[in-house]
Amino acid sequence: MFHESAADQEFRDLLARVSDDDRVAGVVLTGSRAREGAATERSDYDVYLVTYGDPAALPDGERRRGSKLDVVPMSLADFRTHATPGTAAEWNRYAFAHARVLRDTGDGEIARLVAAKGTLAPDEARQRAAGWLDAFCNSLYRWLKNDRDGRRAEARLDAAESLPWLLGFLFAVHARVRPYNKWLLQDLAEHPLGPPELAAERFGPLLEEVLDTGAATAGHRLFAIIEPLARSAGHGEILDEWGDDVALMRGAEDRWAQRDSNP
Repeated sequence: MFHESAADQEFRDLLARVSDDDRVAGVVLTGSRAREGAATERSDYDVYLVTYGDPAALPDGERRRGSKLDVVPMSLADFRTHATPGTAAEWNRYAFAHARVLRDTGDGEIARLVAAKGTLAPDEARQRAAGWLDAFCNSLYRWLKNDRDGRRAEARLDAAESLPWLLGFLFAVHARVRPYNKWLLQDLAEHPLGPPELAAERFGPLLEEVLDTGAATAGHRLFAIIEPLARSAGHGEILDEWGDDVALMRGAEDRWAQRDSNP
């Protein structure tokens, strides 16, 4: 028999209250409750109530943050810019990558806005991929130099700091918004990026190796993944600007050193 939880009840009551409210333009469900099979018994409902006018006109109880139900009332004017590039709430963009629009305006504006927040437009994707690729190479280079020179703690710090740039590039080059860390491996499993090295079951352990050890070999493996992606996407000039230093990123410098040390 189906058992309705307290969270289910609060969410159902909310939908019933706003279903005939002409002040509400849209209802958007985000978070684990919006993703098929992702919710657990502890999952709350994360809801945006998009209003035509001032959201303060809604009853005070509609804005809440609780263990069962989080409701954010927001005017349609504010929702149009919320979590968009260059805004203070851009960090929240991935919330809309797999959101469900439960109520919309007559012309479908809410759905269009949600889709735009949750994906990267072609020009934006190219620009961001280029910036994040260069930042990753910078972190990787510092990481590998520190490792080469015996600065282990510094190498591990640079290894950890390289990962946000790496992940940003990997998703941007596929015109996708980088997932929150919580959803990274599930997103890769459900929506693969393409190369087999980025399959969740292979990429997850590599990320753990980077964080656990900061080993130079892990950095070389990351570069081996991103170099063909970068070149095929037209970002080869960014890598070429590193000149001979690319050898260190590829691990070729280590191989040359080993060859020269052998008589």
